[in-house]
Parts: sequence; C-alpha cells; structure tokens
Amino acid sequence: MDGVLTNTARMTIYTFDNDPKGAGKSVCNGPCAGNWPPIMAAADAKPEGDYTIITRDDGAKQWAYKGKPLYLWVKDQKPGDKTGDGFNKVWQVAKP
Repeated sequence: MDGVLTNTARMTIYTFDNDPKGAGKSVCNGPCAGNWPPIMAAADAKPEGDYTIITRDDGAKQWAYKGKPLYLWVKDQKPGDKTGDGFNKVWQVAKP
C-alpha cells in the first residue's frame, strides 16, 4: 500500500533507526514497546524471503524485514495512517 509495508489489517509498519543494524535485535522495550508495539511472530512462524524472526529481550518472537525489527504505532487509527513516519527522526515507515 503506497510503497510501504502493512500488516494484515493494512496498518502501516515501521522500523526504528536505533535498533542495531544487522544485529537482528530490538532495543524498543518497556514504554517504547507500549507506544510502538512489536509485530509479534507466532511460536510456529517460519521465516520467509526477506522476513525473519528475532528474539526479543523477554524471549518473545518478533518479525523483522531485511534484518530490521518491525513495529506498529499506537497513534495510527485507520489503515493508511502514517502518523509515526519521521517521529523523533528515528521512526520510519518500512518499505519493501
């Protein structure tokens, strides 16, 4: 949708510039994860193509795209909203 990744509900997906490049690790935990909910992977989910699965600090599994952990933004209200793009200059819409 509009050249950005979306989830099955067509909500915009974001990446966090502060996540270490190529580390397959999320540094968005606690209050950060409350505002930027990680896109969680089911226990039996399998990586496919550019989509991989990382393990969060709490042991939960999270989807990543090209090594970047993926998130939603709590202030997006409807499909197509991109209100988190550029937030604090460290949150970006995820692009294929």
